[in-house]
Amino acid sequence: MNPMALLKLKPLLESFRSNHPKFGPFISAASTAIDEGTVLEMKITTSQGQTILSNLKVTADDIKLFEELKNLQNK
Repeated sequence: MNPMALLKLKPLLESFRSNHPKFGPFISAASTAIDEGTVLEMKITTSQGQTILSNLKVTADDIKLFEELKNLQNK
């Protein structure tokens, strides 16, 4: 990954954290409960009232990806 692209993301991530302070703690708490076979569901309701709903069942490969992403965040 391009280091300059990461530098561009930093202020955007800080702004996101500031705008949504409960999201980080939610993800941290949820991540301890996610294991293989867990179903993640996402529901989006647009400003016009349209609803989009999807889900996925977590696989062993997904868990490996989550672990790698956590490792990147901690570096």
